[in-house]
Formats: sequence, C-alpha cells, structure tokens
Amino acid sequence: MTRRTIAVVVDPTTCDGRGVCAELLPEWISLDPWGYPILREGAVPGALLDHVRRAVAACPKLALSIVETGG
Repeated sequence: MTRRTIAVVVDPTTCDGRGVCAELLPEWISLDPWGYPILREGAVPGALLDHVRRAVAACPKLALSIVETGG
C-alpha cells in the first residue's frame, strides 16, 4: 500500500510576488529578494495541512496549489 502525501506547488507564470503565502505559511514558504515564493521540497507534514489549505485559498492570483501523490 502506498502512502498519500501532500505537496505545495507554485505556478511561477501566474504568481506576481505579493508574499501572502509566506505570511500565512512561513514554516514552508520563504520569499526571494523580489517577493516570489520559495517552497520547501517534499511532503508537507500533517500538522501544517490546515495552514497549507489556508495559504492556497488566500493566494490572490491562484498561483498555489496542492498536489496529492500516492494512494
């Protein structure tokens, strides 16, 4: 049986670097010098899932998304 994992991805062509995601999820997202997100790689820990969902929903350009793998 494969374990399901959650990852966060950003569409760099859609993002305009407002930084809302990093404000809501500083444990997983930092910003480059121009304000664009740098996401940690790998599976998001279960303890952060609610925060991830909130950051994805709050993105003004809808540039963040959640990707589920495994199953």
